[in-house]
Amino acid sequence: MATLKEVKRRIVAVQKTQQVTKAMKMVSAAKMKKSTNRMLEARPYSAKIEEMLQHLLPAIDRQIHPLLEIREIKERALLVITGDKGLCGSFNSRIIKRTEDIVESIGKDKIKLICVGKKGDEYFRKRGYQVIGSFTQFFNDLDFEHAAKISRMISKLYLTHGLDEVKIIYNKYRNVIVQELTEDAYLPFEIEEETSEHYNDFLFEPDAKEIVTNLVEKNMTTRMWQILLESLASEYSARMVAMDNATNNANDMIKSLQLKYNKTRQAAITSEILEVVSGAEAMKNA
Repeated sequence: MATLKEVKRRIVAVQKTQQVTKAMKMVSAAKMKKSTNRMLEARPYSAKIEEMLQHLLPAIDRQIHPLLEIREIKERALLVITGDKGLCGSFNSRIIKRTEDIVESIGKDKIKLICVGKKGDEYFRKRGYQVIGSFTQFFNDLDFEHAAKISRMISKLYLTHGLDEVKIIYNKYRNVIVQELTEDAYLPFEIEEETSEHYNDFLFEPDAKEIVTNLVEKNMTTRMWQILLESLASEYSARMVAMDNATNNANDMIKSLQLKYNKTRQAAITSEILEVVSGAEAMKNA
């Protein structure tokens, strides 16, 4: 049975841990609010550029730009977006698990990985996956240039036929509680069925071909920027919820340990009383 000193030590240790989780929850909440605002502000711009391309592409020849080219898939890659840190529930683990499932279904030697975030990069490198690109330790200072750098690397590989298909797996922000595991095609650019109709009643200045040519790379970068913002907002939300749960669990543990401490203390007092009574009885009978 644990002694009073041991139980007290455990209570103090849990209380200190609870102070840390409370602080982390507050920090995550502040960062989540900032990152969520950035993400929501970027959504309309990103969506509008993609909408324009969706409307224009059916009317033109995709051969006008090499990034629009659809070819036989020989080299494929998966862009995996995790966080640089842990302590955010299943945010990283479910991305990693889904990536493993995809790689297993295709074949480990038939798909390459581009890792964004330290957690995913470390995990897949240690296990011998084909990691051809890494972008880590920048989420604390995330800016548009990070998205441009990732986009340029993928574009270069696609243009040189180093890759024929690129898909992205990440957590998309829905609300504070829900982060949706999302798989999106990145290259080649896909036309959605509901927007694939030809819009003949639109006039374009300059012509549609020139607009598409200018929008293709811009769309890639803005999409990447939006995805990074979605992932970052999701990470802070997941961490805030995880730290809130940890704080509540610590509180429950403290209550349980306090009860145990009181029972142990009562047992010790009872034992001492019994010893005194027994001693007095022994002296009386002597």
